[in-house]
Amino acid sequence: MKLILKALSALLSCLPLRFALAMGRALGWVIGSVVRYRRGYAQSALSISFPEKPAGEIRDILRRMYGNMGMDFVEMMRLPRLSEAAARELVSVENVENLKSAYEQGRGVLALCGHIGNWEWLATLTPLSGYPLTIIAKSIKNASLQEFWWGVRQRFGSRVLPAHNSYRPCLKALKNGGIIGFMLDQNMTRDEGIYVDFFGRPACTTPGLAYMAFQSRAPVVPVFICRQPDVRRHVIKILPAIDPPADIEPESVRAFTQHCTAVLEQIIREHPEQWTWIHYRWKTAPWKGPDRSGYQPPC
Repeated sequence: MKLILKALSALLSCLPLRFALAMGRALGWVIGSVVRYRRGYAQSALSISFPEKPAGEIRDILRRMYGNMGMDFVEMMRLPRLSEAAARELVSVENVENLKSAYEQGRGVLALCGHIGNWEWLATLTPLSGYPLTIIAKSIKNASLQEFWWGVRQRFGSRVLPAHNSYRPCLKALKNGGIIGFMLDQNMTRDEGIYVDFFGRPACTTPGLAYMAFQSRAPVVPVFICRQPDVRRHVIKILPAIDPPADIEPESVRAFTQHCTAVLEQIIREHPEQWTWIHYRWKTAPWKGPDRSGYQPPC
């Protein structure tokens, strides 16, 4: 597996970028229109989230989403051979002063992120801006694939932590002045999550960001990467910092998580074709009886 991945990476890296991206769009078309991977679910999620958009526009967003997925894959496979100079040419940063001012507080930074744009590039290339980044990543069952992929992620200086039992290592990294990337747009189980509004529907969301921000007092800085219209270039958008919650009372945690979710929803509304609508974001339906979302942070 590892040899196959290396060979594929080498092949895609040898191609001109424009041609490689065209191959990525073709791959996305196959996944979305031939295999039709989760297409029905994604189309339904889009239609419910954007009731004002006509069916034709929904189908166009869906087509571009699969195309972006294909291009993301091609770009990720080219990362092992991507030079620092090429990376700097293809990725620009907006409002880096928002990150700088938060980082200078000396308590580390929690980067609020989502599965929008080529988030693997965001995770891998952030250290080129001079800031230490720690990525929380789920373990991959295939050992060869995990070794290859984690090696790619760390190539430019990012540190990878396994998601399991990562709370304390994250607090330690923040205490040492690190930056922790935190994805907030994944479905959680009832025992792990709380419900906040996301595109007009209750979405079970981790309260972990709120707890970690409260305990560390680290500012939360929304950071997203978006593909530009020429499809070759990307821009990293850094928004103003969000202060940690004042306490961890249930309503404070919920309000903070809702605020962060609203920031994420806004960037998705601006670039709907770049979010992963195939993710079962609303899978965990709300409990019909008394509120049972009694998640507690790790000690």
